[in-house]
Amino acid sequence: MLQKSLIRRLDLITLQLFVAVHEEGTLTRAAAREAIAVSAASKRLMELEEALGIGLYVRQAKGMTLTPAGETLLHHARQMLFNLEKMGLELGEHSHGVRGYVRMLANLSAIIQFLPEDLRDFSERHPQVKTDLEERPSAGVIQGVLDGVADLGICSIDSDVKGLHSVLYRQDKLVVLMPPHHPLASRSSLAFSDTLDSDYVGLHSASSINMRTHAAARQAGKVLRLRIHVPGFDAMCRMVQANMGIGILPHKAYELFGRALGLHAVPLTDDWSDRALILVVRDEASLSPVSRMLFEHLRGQV
Repeated sequence: MLQKSLIRRLDLITLQLFVAVHEEGTLTRAAAREAIAVSAASKRLMELEEALGIGLYVRQAKGMTLTPAGETLLHHARQMLFNLEKMGLELGEHSHGVRGYVRMLANLSAIIQFLPEDLRDFSERHPQVKTDLEERPSAGVIQGVLDGVADLGICSIDSDVKGLHSVLYRQDKLVVLMPPHHPLASRSSLAFSDTLDSDYVGLHSASSINMRTHAAARQAGKVLRLRIHVPGFDAMCRMVQANMGIGILPHKAYELFGRALGLHAVPLTDDWSDRALILVVRDEASLSPVSRMLFEHLRGQV
């Protein structure tokens, strides 16, 4: 009975409205976003709760929050809407000769170091497959794949994958970036603890490198002397060049950005400086044919 009711009542407008209420926090803002009258939006949500036989919201004076049942529906609603959007994109691309569409998320390290060449090679083999790539920190990659907003994700191996299927993608090495005149520049290698008397240029707070360096500083009984946060490796190199501090970045990122600026890099000896990146998916068996092709291509790059 419930299944038949869901088929009749779970239309796209109601699902989009349900997600919008969660994202906007209030019914009024969600109704405005979806161009629906507030009274009509309220009626749709009440009918949805009646159809399911459960409460989806805790209604408060300042807004609406989800119940545990609402959280469950939110996960499935986002995945359904994403699949419908993806279906529309893939069908639309057929008229332009594109046979498939893959959406993926990746952290900055993967995008800067490895994906340009890997995706170029894939595109040369499968020119009629379109790839949509978005950069997110590793935790955001995991959450995005869990929420169904992407087919594939690439993140740091020390991330909590929350039950996602993962395989090794690539490995990299972290180095200390500094001006050539820095007192540590003459060293052939460095323990991270040896750098903690210097000012630091750090990546954005959600990056895995930023979190790892702060954790390593605490383990050494010190506080990272962070002078400034920057959004990416190129910005880090410019700040180091301007004598704002030293930084930690992958060796290949140094080769791409730092060497041309006359900067110096010294390898770290700490175990955590030898990193791995992993490829994550919700369920390998449920990947579309084109997503599976890209998955197999990327997992073969180790």
